[in-house]
Amino acid sequence: MPPIEADYDEVKTRLHRFLIARTDFLKVKDTMNEDQMRLFVDKAINELARESDLTVSFENRVRLIRELTAAAVSLGPLRPLMEDADITEIMINGPKSVYIQKKGRITKTTVAFEDNAQLMHTIQKILTSSGSPRRIDESSPYVDFSMPDGSRVNIIIPPCALLGAVMTIRKFSRDISTLDNLIGLGTINRGMADFLICAIKAKLNIVFCGATGSGKTTILNVLSRHIPEEERIITIEDTSELRLLQEHVINLQSKAVNIEGKGQVTTRDLFINTLRMRPDRIIVGEVRGDEILDMIQSISSGHSGTLAIVHADSPEECFHRMISMMLMSGIRLSGDQIRQQIGRSIDLIVYSELFMDGVRRVTYVTDLRYDKDADTIALDNLYTFKQEAVDPVTGKISGDWVTARKRPSFADKFEKRNVHLPQEFA
Repeated sequence: MPPIEADYDEVKTRLHRFLIARTDFLKVKDTMNEDQMRLFVDKAINELARESDLTVSFENRVRLIRELTAAAVSLGPLRPLMEDADITEIMINGPKSVYIQKKGRITKTTVAFEDNAQLMHTIQKILTSSGSPRRIDESSPYVDFSMPDGSRVNIIIPPCALLGAVMTIRKFSRDISTLDNLIGLGTINRGMADFLICAIKAKLNIVFCGATGSGKTTILNVLSRHIPEEERIITIEDTSELRLLQEHVINLQSKAVNIEGKGQVTTRDLFINTLRMRPDRIIVGEVRGDEILDMIQSISSGHSGTLAIVHADSPEECFHRMISMMLMSGIRLSGDQIRQQIGRSIDLIVYSELFMDGVRRVTYVTDLRYDKDADTIALDNLYTFKQEAVDPVTGKISGDWVTARKRPSFADKFEKRNVHLPQEFA
């Protein structure tokens, strides 16, 4: 029987398993240079093909060697930090100063690069292995991109960075993929989880807000698992961070200007185009400018179930930021008219916060309530985290969530979509 020629993804999956289970790859990978790593991977492909009776095409062989070698050697001195599951952020402030955030606390490490040249070499390797078409050099001295594992990277180099190259890596955690994971970490409780699942199924328009590193994207990612499989989902991001499991997902990403100063595609450009793509659900990775005008208008015209992220320090600040961004778009409406439009469009604000004990908690789930009769807007907290005590030894914060137990303003949307409102709000 002739050997089977498997597709690339299947060969890659098998090769990963083979390297870990059948070779000493994990022990020797940090001792090999790039040429040695290429030979090691090539030998492993030969052994796998022989044992599994597979045919690996020349193109797939070259691609496998290139990608696995780049992934293995690109991190340089940062590899131990990337492999430590407890580290959530790595901050390189020039070649001799590397900080980490671990369990919510920032500390300086002993990791260092020989000089800025080695750091720049590592940066270029990481950028190349990511598969991103973006570049970084003196004419384009900063860049955002995602690594293959989903970690987000920001880099800024001289002449804009005076310390030398500065790189920030926000690691993507594969251990947080379900609401049970979030409950186990103390981010939410069971009642809140059940309510948010219902809110997703009822196609509420939800804004996730908080400061940098507070867990907004993680919470959105986890909740997105509960979007019905039959819906056509379109995501819009500056840097790819969302990881949706549904099959019918279209991922769009904005594009910076090229070396000639042309070719820019903004988030707003993508949003306008998205409305022509027959979306059932639109997810915006981060709203930071005039694209909010198109988002609010699309919700008003019937595109319900929109999910978005806004940087803000509280639900109230989130509401005010949305108003400011609407005003900055140049729309000819009064402040009151803009507040009314946002109040009618957004149903729920989910605010998360990173506490001093390193735990990310959803501290408010807020009903953005528009009273049509009184023509007023109110922000009613349906869930509020109440801090009770701080352990003087460990610094661990204890507390619990308080439920308002009042009927939310969007209850009719639950009824319309035949989703049962949790008993505490009925």
